[in-house]
Amino acid sequence: MKKDTLDHIDLQILNMLQEDARKPVKDIAEAVFLSSPAVSARIERMEKSGIIEGYHASINPFALGYHIKAFISLEIEPVRKKEFYPYIKTCNNVIECNCVTGDYSMLLEVLFPDTVALDQFIGELQEYGRTRTVIVFSTSVEHRGIQLDVPEK
Repeated sequence: MKKDTLDHIDLQILNMLQEDARKPVKDIAEAVFLSSPAVSARIERMEKSGIIEGYHASINPFALGYHIKAFISLEIEPVRKKEFYPYIKTCNNVIECNCVTGDYSMLLEVLFPDTVALDQFIGELQEYGRTRTVIVFSTSVEHRGIQLDVPEK
């Protein structure tokens, strides 16, 4: 299923689920003027097609003691990626790892309780290549859903 196969009701449902994944189907159905079974069927179709990948709770890392958020760029030789990927998937403090273009080939978003733990992790990463780290002072826009424009009928 591609975006162009979604109608305006599907887009409305996706926007509502991104805002609150626990929103009752009954409430969504009322908002889009469909029955609850019809909305459930649409949601199930979007889940099966891979448009909806899952449902997640938004957790405040600071409240759990993760006071340091950083972005780490890692320059890694392409031949080392095969051993790097399994390693990085085991690192619980890495909340995102992207293969990117530019001087560095990996961009990691990490959370740590303090700079000592961050420094230790950077030391481990340097076994794979050169790093550059940026520590975040504040975040004006946090991870958010994709705002889907719903066309007029």
